Amino acid sequence: MSFPLLTATAVLPALGAVATAAVPAARRTAAKWLALLVSLATLALAITVVVRFDPDGDRYQLTESHSWIADFGVRYELGVDGIAVALIALTALLIPFIVLAGWHDADPLETGSRRWRPTQGFFALILAVEAMVILSFEATDVFLFYIFFEAMLIPMYFLIGGFGDRAHEHGEQAAATQRSYAAVKFLLYNLVGGLIMLAAVIGLYVVAGNFSLTEIAEARANGTLDMATNTERWLFLGFFFAFAVKAPLWPLHTWLPNAMQESTAPVAVLITAVVDKVGTFAMLRFCLQLFPEASKWATPAILVLALISIIYGALLAVGQRDIKRLVAYASISHFGFIIMGIFAMTSQGQSGATLYMVNHGISTAALMLVAGFLISRRGSRLIVDYGGVQKVAPVLAGTFLIGGLATLSLPGLAPFVSEFLVLVGTFARYPVIGIIATFGIVLAALYTLVLYQRTMTGPVKPEVSAMPDLRVRELVVVAPLIALLIVLGVYPKPVTDIVNPAVEQTMSDVQKKDPQPEVEAAK
Repeated sequence: MSFPLLTATAVLPALGAVATAAVPAARRTAAKWLALLVSLATLALAITVVVRFDPDGDRYQLTESHSWIADFGVRYELGVDGIAVALIALTALLIPFIVLAGWHDADPLETGSRRWRPTQGFFALILAVEAMVILSFEATDVFLFYIFFEAMLIPMYFLIGGFGDRAHEHGEQAAATQRSYAAVKFLLYNLVGGLIMLAAVIGLYVVAGNFSLTEIAEARANGTLDMATNTERWLFLGFFFAFAVKAPLWPLHTWLPNAMQESTAPVAVLITAVVDKVGTFAMLRFCLQLFPEASKWATPAILVLALISIIYGALLAVGQRDIKRLVAYASISHFGFIIMGIFAMTSQGQSGATLYMVNHGISTAALMLVAGFLISRRGSRLIVDYGGVQKVAPVLAGTFLIGGLATLSLPGLAPFVSEFLVLVGTFARYPVIGIIATFGIVLAALYTLVLYQRTMTGPVKPEVSAMPDLRVRELVVVAPLIALLIVLGVYPKPVTDIVNPAVEQTMSDVQKKDPQPEVEAAK
């Protein structure tokens, strides 16, 4: 039997979570190092997955299949295509930086506080989320995917509600109340989406007789499984609703600003750069592959919702006073671009959307983590409390600027390539949608540059006059992310070579071809 590489990639952080939680309370530093080493070992396994994956080979590779609940047709089936490989690599890459960035975020509270922050639990929960996200990307059994799609909500609930940001202008009691509200809202929104999806999963089993993604998709393709039109549409809506909540798509987005605002910066990155990607990934893997006709039927409405997300998220980001809420609304706008690219039903749009998932994860991590370092120094999330930071902490300001420029998709940085592909792919089939979506780029420049101007330039405020610059640990976190933004901005080919064959197969699933130019080239 060959080595179960995919299982190992997910089981290692799960075992690491258990081991980290079991470290004695007095050995906080040991728990941190254990979590970091486990995350680095998981990254090594993820790199092995990338190396062993052949973009020109079978659609699903490194597959594993074992009987699990035979009476109900549930199997432990894993397999990865190019899209899953890219997102597994992104997840495994970001977790070590999240652990390092949150090195002191769960230390015991001092100065008379009676509330204890269990350090071991904080890092164990991060590793648990990593394990469940990776398994979600690997699962090719629909029921198995559903289990981990929902299970990741539990550790995220405790990370949001139990380890919130210490920078709160109304004191510790108010902060605890807001954290509890944000955690419950996150859980309820996603649980409702998950319950609706569960009904659709059961309905799919009734229609297909099993939960195997590959078997159902093959039966759909060769005509041996013929779903009634209304049945397929209802099942599609059940799946899509859950993924739209997770993504998040307007108007199901309102949990995200609260969750990111009340979380520590590393947990906020975990939410929007890692966990939320499961929603957009699942749209490609499950919605388009299992329900191709319903996907085409729903495309106009979904494109309108994605367009609203782009403009609405950007407009609300412009008006924010809180740094974290600004990044949250910017992410809502970016997820609008990703979903628009998926449902533009063009190879450029879907390649751009997949690349956008990777690039958005890196750029958001860079911006939010630097913002977290800034907030921890000043003790405030409010933009108005800053000014002149670049004069006292130039390295912090410079990395913050690069992260911000990546967020607005500046040419030469990674998100530009993906956003350009999404817009080109959308314009080819839906020119009006593509034209309106470009206003999101203008608004992104506005909210990013205004944020930088108000926090980093101008007179130095007395409260930031003694602010230290980035420390060695913080530079170790930020520098690789900045380097990746530049490298992938100049040379995105390593990622596109992996994802493009999977995109072509997805286009084949929905029986769509790229539209041909209407104007012939001049002879």
